[in-house]
Amino acid sequence: MKHRIVVLGAGYAGAYVAGNLARRLSPADTEITVVNAVPDFVERLRLHQLAAGQDIETQKLADIFAGTGIRLRLARVTAVDPERQVVAVADTDGGADELGYDTLLYALGSHGDDRGVPGVAEHAFDVAARPSALRLRERLNGLREGGKVLVVGDGLTGIETATEIAESRPGLSVTLVARGELGAQLSAGARGHLRQACDRLGITVLEHTSVEAVDTTRVLCADGTALPSDATVWTAGFAVTPIAAAAGLEVTENGRIVVDHTMRSLSHPNVYAAGDSVYTIGANGRPLPMSCASAGFTAMQAMNAIMGRLTGSKIGHVKLAYPGNHISLGRQDGILQMVDHEAQAKPKYMGGRKAARIKAGILKMSLWTTSHPTFGLPKRKHHLAAAPDAPAERAVA
Repeated sequence: MKHRIVVLGAGYAGAYVAGNLARRLSPADTEITVVNAVPDFVERLRLHQLAAGQDIETQKLADIFAGTGIRLRLARVTAVDPERQVVAVADTDGGADELGYDTLLYALGSHGDDRGVPGVAEHAFDVAARPSALRLRERLNGLREGGKVLVVGDGLTGIETATEIAESRPGLSVTLVARGELGAQLSAGARGHLRQACDRLGITVLEHTSVEAVDTTRVLCADGTALPSDATVWTAGFAVTPIAAAAGLEVTENGRIVVDHTMRSLSHPNVYAAGDSVYTIGANGRPLPMSCASAGFTAMQAMNAIMGRLTGSKIGHVKLAYPGNHISLGRQDGILQMVDHEAQAKPKYMGGRKAARIKAGILKMSLWTTSHPTFGLPKRKHHLAAAPDAPAERAVA
């Protein structure tokens, strides 16, 4: 009987692992199934551009996996039962099914976090998924000259969204609401560059402002101020689905799967995790943040671990590093901010057109790598070892 590998989610992490395992493992021994809710690969890193009105070409997962032998199941994951080793899914036509697995890769990613603020779910928009980004785009298309757009959240997503909308739609009034100091995670020089970019694009920045509620036409702040808004964009963080916690996997308080240094679940040895769904400690001794870079490193490590354990070969270890932040400020400007071993911003940074071109190159490379998951790997297929399982490693490192 073939060893059944099921991959949940076909984002940057899931698509990479599935494609690479398909290239390396013999189809005579393994069967790989990818479960994803939509038929397209979603470039999440460019959803703020899509919302701002730019055309973002999509690629079909069926085309990406063509010729790999991967089975693509278009369905929504509703539950995981690690004791029975099955995944419950719901098809788009309303049908329900269960998929059995021997090895599971959990890469369902994250979604926008409303942080329990009243009115966010009902009245705000986000750029955490393609449907929500398209809804924001439609709303912006319907605004008249001078329409007010409030972007709540001063993290990288908030900064990129505010600058992209302001550049693409100069007729709108854009305000960025920051809970603390704008660009607090950046070096002094990079913070100055960011402020200049906001001034150039006509963005109003409100610092040290906490939002307590969102209404249809306004945002209510903790100090009692009411900010008028025709479109409120919520970018104040990300959260994972409760599926892993409900399954009984060992998770953190916010539901991320706790793994050893090979991305293997501490509680269930035949479950691996990658991307935003995983909680792991990086090379600097700090938890890796939710990011595309982290998705890449954790995906490579999970792939190495699954491959090694199934074939009985040595497991390659990936350095789980977080080099820094690449921030787009519209299409013609950007910031590259590297960090030190303590994850603190280094004094030097790169800004301007060159930084924007590098960021665009990183996005292009990420898409190409995902779209060609088997490129450059040896054509020889590896067969499974006689006993491809081993005890989980306890240390989180």
